[in-house]
Amino acid sequence: MFYSLGRYILLLRLSFKKPEKFSVYWTEVMREMVSVGIGSLGIICIISVFIGAVATIQVAFQLSSPLVPMSIAGGISRDSTILEFSPTISALVLAGRVGSSMASQIGTMRVTEQIDALEIMGVNAPGFLIAPKVIAGISMIPLLTIVSVGLGLCGGYLACVITRDISPADFVSGLQDGFNPVIVTVCAVKSIVYGFLITSICCYNGFYTEGGALEVGQSATRGVVYSCIFVLFADLIVSSMFL
Repeated sequence: MFYSLGRYILLLRLSFKKPEKFSVYWTEVMREMVSVGIGSLGIICIISVFIGAVATIQVAFQLSSPLVPMSIAGGISRDSTILEFSPTISALVLAGRVGSSMASQIGTMRVTEQIDALEIMGVNAPGFLIAPKVIAGISMIPLLTIVSVGLGLCGGYLACVITRDISPADFVSGLQDGFNPVIVTVCAVKSIVYGFLITSICCYNGFYTEGGALEVGQSATRGVVYSCIFVLFADLIVSSMFL
């Protein structure tokens, strides 16, 4: 474990060394931002709407007591969506979509000796391959989380309109009552940490792939599993620190 941790830290140190040519790295960063952000927008939109709708329906089912105002369902759905559903579930989905792609891409370059060729030419391979992906993850996953929060709340409103378990007016009233700005801070910190963990862990597993095509698939799977575990661990740490 300590060997892997040390190698992971040293790889990150190499990844963020001063670039040889800034324009080349900037092009890679923009390309990775498009891949991570625009490429993941569709799946994030779909899951966010359905998660928000399901969360609202379940809250309405549990608040069946006449002593509890139905408007509180909007506040519960808002807080749970911002704090947990949008950042964490989106990160788990992105670990499978983005992380596996990064690990398999770098792993394929490793087993086909393209990384060795970059190093022979004097290029800092970790900086050229990993740093743009990590920067794209840190910058785009928070933006995807913002989209997820908005669509999750819209999904909850649509569930109210369709099922009529809660009136839309009560749901909107609940969204506006008792808002605590700290939940936005927690959501932002979580999404940034998740972006770093997903990209760096998956790139690490891909960079040290050995063997052939079978090992590339194993590295991608291992990267997704480890990143999901560390995302949930980071969720616990950040929540305990800020809440």
